[in-house]
Amino acid sequence: MKKIIFVDDSKTVLTSVKFAVEDLIEKEITFKAYNNPEDLLEDVKSEKVKYDLLFVDINMPQMTGLELVEKINNEEGLRKKNGKIVALTTENSKEIKIKGKELGITGWIVKPFNNERIIMTIKKVLKI
Repeated sequence: MKKIIFVDDSKTVLTSVKFAVEDLIEKEITFKAYNNPEDLLEDVKSEKVKYDLLFVDINMPQMTGLELVEKINNEEGLRKKNGKIVALTTENSKEIKIKGKELGITGWIVKPFNNERIIMTIKKVLKI
């Protein structure tokens, strides 16, 4: 069973992505959502949670998605213990995408998204 985490400050987006992946939940994936990246970072640092795939919003008030990924990368061994990262965001600037790629973000989905795109990305990245 693959573990997928979504972090986004919008509860509406988190509800939408849970709906999008509901057919995969309990069959091929487990799903967890965070609306505060600081909470996710704390859980990842304490190894309370590990992920095979992390979807991260870029523009969040507590901490940007890029800052979150950078902090995960900077923690000794955390990046290796966890999986791939995909941005799910309204942010579409070339500069931000380049920075994201440098940090290890492997995919970019621009909001508004459709359910098929989320499912296709999950299946492709996790090979399920």
